[in-house]
Amino acid sequence: MDQGLGFAHFLVQADGVGKTVLVLLLLLSVASWSLIVTRSIENGLAKRRAAAFEARFRAPQTLDERTAEAGNAFSALVIEALDARRMAGGHADFGEVLTRSLNNAIDREMMRAEHGLTILATAGSAAPYIGLFGTVWGIYHALAQIGRSGQGTLDKVAGPVGEALIMTALGLAVAIPAVLAYNAFQRHNRLWLNRLESFVHQLYLRLTVTHGRG
Repeated sequence: MDQGLGFAHFLVQADGVGKTVLVLLLLLSVASWSLIVTRSIENGLAKRRAAAFEARFRAPQTLDERTAEAGNAFSALVIEALDARRMAGGHADFGEVLTRSLNNAIDREMMRAEHGLTILATAGSAAPYIGLFGTVWGIYHALAQIGRSGQGTLDKVAGPVGEALIMTALGLAVAIPAVLAYNAFQRHNRLWLNRLESFVHQLYLRLTVTHGRG
């Protein structure tokens, strides 16, 4: 009876539908955790690079010198701004060109920051229902076992009930980390956007003042 409740026994006894559900949950879990790990590392590196770049931005040196080391969102904004200044030349609509260029750069950065979050949203919303389907399938097996044997003793239904419980647990195990990570990354993106907009405001003022003096 104990073997009928074990996970190894479940893997051996599961039919095609049960194994399909298990594979789907496994794929969602692998995709979610891969994204969680990679995005956490990328976000940490981006914060450190941005902090270093902002420190150089406040130093008394030209913007051209600050763009020597690119590779982060803030230096990309500076490069975009300098390109806008070169395109505008001495025209009076420099502020409009600069605003449009910086807004486009922020949009591209936010698209990059949100890339992959659909996977977490899908895992968080779909995994419980996939697990629930596996649960219903396990209960169906338990009822079928009772119908075939004519008795509802524990040794007859332990395997199917164990299958149902495992499916429920797996669905929650996949969904909970995905939902928590999705919310955390969404919060990070909101803070990151605020930080980018604050930097863009400083950059805009600095370049327009310099352009006006020129």
